[in-house]
Amino acid sequence: MDTNSLQHQLEPFITQALGDGPLAVRALHVLRALPRDVVADFLADPQFRIAMDDYQPGKGRTVWLACPTIGNGSRSVILKPRLAECDAAFAYYIIAHELAHAHLRNGGYGAITDPEHAADALAAEWGFGKVARR
Repeated sequence: MDTNSLQHQLEPFITQALGDGPLAVRALHVLRALPRDVVADFLADPQFRIAMDDYQPGKGRTVWLACPTIGNGSRSVILKPRLAECDAAFAYYIIAHELAHAHLRNGGYGAITDPEHAADALAAEWGFGKVARR
């Protein structure tokens, strides 16, 4: 799949998942910065999903996800709406961190076995190092 084809698939994929507001713009920014093979893997995997957390106090949440396949781990990324309003660098880091979990199937990365540290390391490699929330 060539780079132009990937770029043309990203916007409809994100719009369907997150709408066309600020969070979608931020998610697209991060996805466009990822290595081509990572994006191609996400878009080709019917188990990969990005969804908006729709938590409502007193009502709970409903998030529709694809069931993970046996042995592949979760490929679902759930983003909180407040990522549209917080500092952009922090939002990019969180989005990249969550995408790193999906790419790594919540596993390790190289010698890093802790899934949280692994996701941080991969997000940093992609250019989205850990940023404190402001």
